[in-house]
Amino acid sequence: MATFLLLHGFQNHRPPGHWHHWLAGRLAERGHEVRYPQLPEPDAPVLDDWLDALRENLHRPGDGGEFVVVAHSLSVLLWLRAAALDPEGLDVDRVLLVAPPSPAVTASIPEIAAFADGLDGLDGLLALGSVRLKAPARLVYAAGDPYCPEGADVPYGIPLGLDMDVVPGGAHLTPDSGYGEWPSLLQWCETPTTRLVPR
Repeated sequence: MATFLLLHGFQNHRPPGHWHHWLAGRLAERGHEVRYPQLPEPDAPVLDDWLDALRENLHRPGDGGEFVVVAHSLSVLLWLRAAALDPEGLDVDRVLLVAPPSPAVTASIPEIAAFADGLDGLDGLLALGSVRLKAPARLVYAAGDPYCPEGADVPYGIPLGLDMDVVPGGAHLTPDSGYGEWPSLLQWCETPTTRLVPR
């Protein structure tokens, strides 16, 4: 059995209709350990507080089983910030980075602008390119995501050299675009070679 850490995004209060909530339930039913913390002040997140909450949940399972992170939206930037600060501290086996908002969009929203400091433009691409992700990471995103209109491959996938899946018609991959249940994501959790496809 594995341990899964699910990290939500901006203004997410872990609603039952979200695929994160659905995934947590399905994984627990299959006997896995699931950590699905409510990150502090999701409507007005403070980067340092979110980093602290992340660190609190990064202890490896005592049974030596696989440790997997699934981060959505703003928590993708949280993960990249943590990797830039202390890559060795992110002691997990693999990571799924889902629908990150672009640095430009993040910087345009006052409540979360600090998460994008220094990541926009050419200098930001160079900074991201120097981030070392210790664990294998997959990026999944949708063309037409209003929070990353250029496509997440441009600011994240290419500079970081990530394995990528593109989900047609998925927008920001939230319940608003039909992502409550997501069977291929559940399959990826247990079989990492699975490609992420529309629900």
